[in-house]
Amino acid sequence: SGKGGMRQKGWGREGTQIAVNGIEIYSTKINCKVTSRFAHNVVTTRAVNRADTAKEVSFDVELPKTAFITNFTLWVTIDGVTYPGHVKEKEVAKKQYEKAVSQGKTAGLVKASGRKLEKFTVSVNVAAGSKVTFELTYEELLKRHKGKYEMYLKVQPKQLVKHFEIDAHIFEPQGISMLDAEASFITNDLLGSALTKSFSGKKGHVSFKPSLDQQRSCPTCTDSLLNGDFTITYDVNRESPANIQIVNGYFVHFFAPQGLPVVPKNVVFVIDVSGSMYGRKLEQTKDALLKILEDMREEDHLNFILFSSDVTTWKEHLVQATPENLQEARAFVKSIQDQGSTNLNDGLLRGISMLNTAREEHRVPERSTSIVIMLTDGDANSGEGPEKIQENVRNAIGGKFPLYNLGFGNNLNYNFLESLALENDGFARRIYEDSDANLQLHGFYEEVANPLLTSVEMEYPKNAILDLTQNSYQHFYDGSEIVVAGRLADEDMNSFKADVKGHGALNDLTFTEEVDLKETEAALKEREYIFGNYIERLWAYLTIEQLLEKRKNARGEEKENLTAQALDLSLKYHFVTPLTSMVVTKPEDNEDQTAIADKPGEATSQTSFSAYRTSYQPPLGSAASYQPPLGTPYYYVDGDPHFIIQVPEQDDAICFNIDEEPGTVLRLIQDPAIGLTVNGQIIGDKKSSPDSATRKTYFGKLGIASAHMDLRIEVTTEKISLWNEVGRSTFSWLDTVTVTQDGLSMTINRKKNMVVSFGEGVTFVVILHQVWKNHPIHQDFLGFYVVDSHRMSAWTHGLLGQFFHPFDFKVSDVHPGSEPTKPDATMVVKNRQLTVTRGSQRDYRMDARAGTKVACWFVHNNGEGLIDGVHTDYIVPNLF
Repeated sequence: SGKGGMRQKGWGREGTQIAVNGIEIYSTKINCKVTSRFAHNVVTTRAVNRADTAKEVSFDVELPKTAFITNFTLWVTIDGVTYPGHVKEKEVAKKQYEKAVSQGKTAGLVKASGRKLEKFTVSVNVAAGSKVTFELTYEELLKRHKGKYEMYLKVQPKQLVKHFEIDAHIFEPQGISMLDAEASFITNDLLGSALTKSFSGKKGHVSFKPSLDQQRSCPTCTDSLLNGDFTITYDVNRESPANIQIVNGYFVHFFAPQGLPVVPKNVVFVIDVSGSMYGRKLEQTKDALLKILEDMREEDHLNFILFSSDVTTWKEHLVQATPENLQEARAFVKSIQDQGSTNLNDGLLRGISMLNTAREEHRVPERSTSIVIMLTDGDANSGEGPEKIQENVRNAIGGKFPLYNLGFGNNLNYNFLESLALENDGFARRIYEDSDANLQLHGFYEEVANPLLTSVEMEYPKNAILDLTQNSYQHFYDGSEIVVAGRLADEDMNSFKADVKGHGALNDLTFTEEVDLKETEAALKEREYIFGNYIERLWAYLTIEQLLEKRKNARGEEKENLTAQALDLSLKYHFVTPLTSMVVTKPEDNEDQTAIADKPGEATSQTSFSAYRTSYQPPLGSAASYQPPLGTPYYYVDGDPHFIIQVPEQDDAICFNIDEEPGTVLRLIQDPAIGLTVNGQIIGDKKSSPDSATRKTYFGKLGIASAHMDLRIEVTTEKISLWNEVGRSTFSWLDTVTVTQDGLSMTINRKKNMVVSFGEGVTFVVILHQVWKNHPIHQDFLGFYVVDSHRMSAWTHGLLGQFFHPFDFKVSDVHPGSEPTKPDATMVVKNRQLTVTRGSQRDYRMDARAGTKVACWFVHNNGEGLIDGVHTDYIVPNLF
């Protein structure tokens, strides 16, 4: 995000005055507005020439390489004229510029500066006594890295400034979960009153406003302490894995699930050990690899391939990251030495082939993902050339896994490394030759170390969405976020549904987000300081970024089409991109001079983006509310635990209650033949209600376990956790998600119910009953329903399970009971004679709020005489 500063040519000190060499910068303000990750930054600097002759003043702003400049304006008070910048196609701007070039009066305004930044510079002659104002606007989409968004502001005023301020307002419809700000040039305790930061609900605010004294590098100094990075980091609430926002017919879909286990990965490190890597570069690479080995998980597989003139491998095949293998790997890494030239082609192809073979020969887990990480410091000067390498690699990988290219230093063809990675679903990253190169390498690895989903597809209703940005991704990595934007074909539609499908470590998942357009629009109109068309601009930014990526590997007509689309959008939305320039006209010696602001070209740009692939799959059916088959017998427990047993032979039902203390766990179902068990834990009301002497109890937790599948599902009123031999996945009742793995399908329907089906076997439905928040008496509870109970074995038992086998009963002698509407009767069941009462319970499968009435014969005293044994026989120590 923004940085602002100003400098004067040949300035010196003038006592303790704020003016330097006659020029006083009296105000610098960096104003940031972030709405839904989209940052709009305005840097404004004002200066006055206090000298008695004209002086030159330069305005410097360092901004992120990922940002697009959208506006620049210059005001000079002497002539009262405003000099705005105009974004034009590069060729048009060039012609306008050539006349100025011939006069030798030009300056390229933007240059690459360091690792993350570009520097925008404008200088202007200011007459004695005159004031000048510079204003630069730029925008960018903040990307989520390692669990947070980062706004990076460069602060470098180069002199004391009377009014210096950074003012950042953040608005996130999901709510802000954390917000922090820090300066690299001053410790937090010294920041003191200059820095304030606060967040509440959807709004966050950061202000940095140092006084003149707080800016001084020492109490009597006139030089400024402000020189370095000011970083704002934040994250948003993620009660739901996805969030969709819609404004003025454009939508953005953010997706970042949490609580999923890491997918095991198979990593091949392809390392350049040619002579040019000699010395510090190779030592730093080895340091980074040793650190990476510490982070390997035991279920991962790995291998090292070294290339110079020849190719050598650590092991013949991939090996598992066991403690013994990692120990051996460390010894191997320490022994690596440089030699020979750079045969990049053979090194990469060996690594790719090894991953393909491991998959074909089942040497790696079925549910694992493969990654190639290649590090080189130079151009291929042995073996094949760039074009042939690209063709070979593309054919060998075949879209199955990503390739990440790390370019070490500047003596290499970075464009080639970037094209090669982008074409194979990865990205390139430049590693700067510096003392922290090992940390840069390790930092990159951390970004891709924890894949949570593979083959992620974002699906939307067919024909309802236009101009969709990339919606399929090879991987979702922990701590990152997938962002998809598009345009609604019909702004008047009321709702639409988005599905996100992916393969997890344990199972396949489908997250579903239902969007009510009117509700969404209303929610986003509540904040006045949002710039109204921000989602449209976010869509344009993302579309241009992705078109430029695709253009890097395009040829001929395809490249022309991509260029035309990106240029059209850049001009329409006033973005300075590699295809456009901003022409700035400024006063100079009684005539106007033309300057030009370009985005530094691809050869010099050291920016790297994520990989993009655009494809659209029409949506398939997704989890709807559960509809049970008609006519199937059902068995359930719901409410104050009321057990309901439908007896199809009688077209009637029997019910009973179990009264036990909160905390008690009861065995509901146990089928030893198929290894399936369901237990439920009782919770109670917070206190007795005024119209009842006893405290009501319900089921608050359920444990479903399959011994044969080594699987456990724990359902509470807050969340659903699923364990198998690989690990644990956690979902919230705010999710709409379908999880599938061999022999299991589990669907959560947001805030309603969840359906668990075991292959061709039984299906369970769990209903969530929510009471209003902070209810004085009641709390949320669960209902449990069994469908297809005939698919369980004849050995099934438990409070519910014992009734899955056909049984009969007879009712006679119906007579008035203690309540006029509830007659008593005599029931003969299991050769026992009981007194029962006619009553009714509710079935909440179709309607979780009101339920439908079910008439039943109520058996008193905890089902005594109906259940086998007594109810305390069914108490177990814990859920599993």
